[in-house]
Amino acid sequence: METVEETLRLLKRQAELEATMRQPGGIRITEERELHALRRRLAKFPEAAEAVMQAAHALRRPVTELSVDEVESWANRVTAA
Repeated sequence: METVEETLRLLKRQAELEATMRQPGGIRITEERELHALRRRLAKFPEAAEAVMQAAHALRRPVTELSVDEVESWANRVTAA
């Protein structure tokens, strides 16, 4: 559960940073550095990231609106089938 929780938190932060980077305005070096570091951390949890993305797709909801319980509930349904 910790892995899914951490991965979901990182994916939500990634979405925030990417949205910030798309906004007009000055150079966002700090955000860009954080985004690169965040992606390196996410690379350590490829299976959890894939599960979160698949759950978001299956539930037709953005990652930013998912909870850990929803991801785990979806995963349990898929593995039980």
